Amino acid sequence: SRPLPQGAEPTTVTVSRDAAGRWFVSLLVEETVTPAPATTNAVGVDAGITSLVTLSTGEKIANPRQERRDRARLARAQRELSRKAKGSANRAKARLKVARVHARIADRRRDFLHKLSTRLVRENQTVVIEDLTVRNLLKNGKLARAISDASWTELRSMLEYKCAWYGRELVVIDRFFPSSKLCGACGTIAAKMPLNVREWTCDCGTLHDRDVNAARNILAAGLAASACGDGVRPQRESSRTGRSSVKQEPQRATAGIPRL
Repeated sequence: SRPLPQGAEPTTVTVSRDAAGRWFVSLLVEETVTPAPATTNAVGVDAGITSLVTLSTGEKIANPRQERRDRARLARAQRELSRKAKGSANRAKARLKVARVHARIADRRRDFLHKLSTRLVRENQTVVIEDLTVRNLLKNGKLARAISDASWTELRSMLEYKCAWYGRELVVIDRFFPSSKLCGACGTIAAKMPLNVREWTCDCGTLHDRDVNAARNILAAGLAASACGDGVRPQRESSRTGRSSVKQEPQRATAGIPRL
């Protein structure tokens, strides 16, 4: 897909085929990535479903919903597959059609996430995100399909290695930080914030867009944690051994959040 770096010799060549029958040749080479020019910009990123991400600048990037766009085509291909006799050649052909639809969805999703993550890394010196527990969120039967289609975990993975490549800082704030319920103007924390509430007014009179307010709170918390230089999660008591344990993570990918 692109020329090898000048003077680079492949150390490993891997030939593979995916479920859709496509062949790939992967070349492993040593390459030095040039860090991006330094900038003073910083951005907080709030992940969502209607808007895939909302930035602390107020910009909302719509969720392309790649799986929903091809849902009818996928359902039709799966119905055709279910009608074929097991072990038959026609079933193998129908299975290949289903795999191709899945590959089309995955390719579009990956392409969109690559473009989004590259843009965020190039434009900002510091990127702050939340430590979402996607596995637990998928237990919500009504939103599981939409959450899987959003692929927040893959976006975070891309941000992690691209920040490392280009000399950026990725700060991940604690998952229990009340970014949506916290008023960015006065610091008051709302008692409840159901998912259907997209705008809310604080007791101080400030009208908040839920996602924009959350992104700005994420940025503020991330910058505060980054300034403290905390690269280790707080100690927690182990429920099995009774001994404290510390989870070590890279400085660029983890930061503790002070209690409010």
